[in-house]
Amino acid sequence: MEQEKQLAKLGLFDAKVPRYTSYPTAPHFNNDVTPDTYKAWIEAIPTGSQVSLYVHVPFCRRLCWFCACRTQGTSTLSPVAAYVETLKDELKILKASLPEGVSLSRLHWGGGTPTLLDAPMMEDLAGAIFDVAPMAKDGEFSVEIDPNEIDHTRLEALAKAGMNRASIGVQDFDDEIQKTIGRIQGYDITRDAVEMIRAHGVKSVNADILFGLPHQTQARITESVQKLLSLSPDRVALYGYAHVPWMAKRQQMIPSDALPTPQERLALFETARKLFLWDDYDEIGIDHFATKTDGLSVAQRNGTLRRNFQGYTDDTADVLLAVGASSIARFPQGYAQNAPATSAHTGAIRDGHFSTSRGHTFTDDDRLRGRLIEALMCDFRIDAEEIVDRFDISRAELNEMFSKVMAQFPDVLALESGALVVPLEARPLTRIIARAFDAYDMSKAQHSAAI
Repeated sequence: MEQEKQLAKLGLFDAKVPRYTSYPTAPHFNNDVTPDTYKAWIEAIPTGSQVSLYVHVPFCRRLCWFCACRTQGTSTLSPVAAYVETLKDELKILKASLPEGVSLSRLHWGGGTPTLLDAPMMEDLAGAIFDVAPMAKDGEFSVEIDPNEIDHTRLEALAKAGMNRASIGVQDFDDEIQKTIGRIQGYDITRDAVEMIRAHGVKSVNADILFGLPHQTQARITESVQKLLSLSPDRVALYGYAHVPWMAKRQQMIPSDALPTPQERLALFETARKLFLWDDYDEIGIDHFATKTDGLSVAQRNGTLRRNFQGYTDDTADVLLAVGASSIARFPQGYAQNAPATSAHTGAIRDGHFSTSRGHTFTDDDRLRGRLIEALMCDFRIDAEEIVDRFDISRAELNEMFSKVMAQFPDVLALESGALVVPLEARPLTRIIARAFDAYDMSKAQHSAAI
């Protein structure tokens, strides 16, 4: 109880802070990054590099009420087929600018619902991607899979194309909660999907589950987590539901009075967290869990864990390319985002150029603060020696930054051998502490909720 009072005093239950999957975060992108900027950044990739590629499919058979992603519903495959043709054309434009010898360390299909594509579309799209760049020898090809929207034929196509990691959205297995959030997906359907995935030789399975949902209690989340653990996922993301009905209109279907209080949200998280730890999963950052042999656990032990738009990653590529409407690419030079609207994106590609509509060019200060925030989010510590070696900052200047942040969180942070450390009991505050290094005043951003 005393710890809860301290966390409350420091703003845990009131603050609205970003998830810091990028720095600066997307609300602070601007229009200075253009298609020509994006093209120049692609052309500057060193020959023979390994890069990552994200492919966005913004279509769903049904629109779940809880989801705040930019998606659109469709009852037929006609718009999906047309969109795949646009992706293929975009990949041709990408190939024309990409230096020789580039390969893919990571390939991820996200959405939306990528498994809405039928098998021939999947084969066609995979072929177009690998015509641009092959997978690296130890590359990882992952796909977000909706258990309600998958079958043997589509899984066979994905496995044949090289998919070696699947990501399953679970959210919660409770019937009442599923009805309230507009996501009907029983345990049996999910179990069958996981069994199908593994039967096709895909050994690595991720799962997403949410806390903070309407009508969710500690007993209910316990039951859902235990059901999920029975499927033996290799990696789990335990995300907090962000209720932002002023941004995601479909969330207006969810009754606000059925949502848990901030204090109850913390209890839900801790309940789920303990269950994963009891089942011998490693705790990764603020909201992921992984088996001892999973890439995230290995990266955490090696000090190579990173943060990207999907959350935590073991991918160390300097470049993340992105195709599809609203997708965001990352380069050493900055971020570039495609036009969010499918129509605008398609129009640009038909005109023969990228649809880049906004982004951000990094300053030296951005790179410094981005690494400070990433280190906190991944390792709960900032190593002063690493920062001074990598960036144009003196030890005295860095110590001054540390002192200012420590003053904001008295008796919370610690200095250990020159490193700023977030103790275990203060880790629920990590995002709030990270915000103290954010020069863009993200305290005013309302796009994400605190724990």
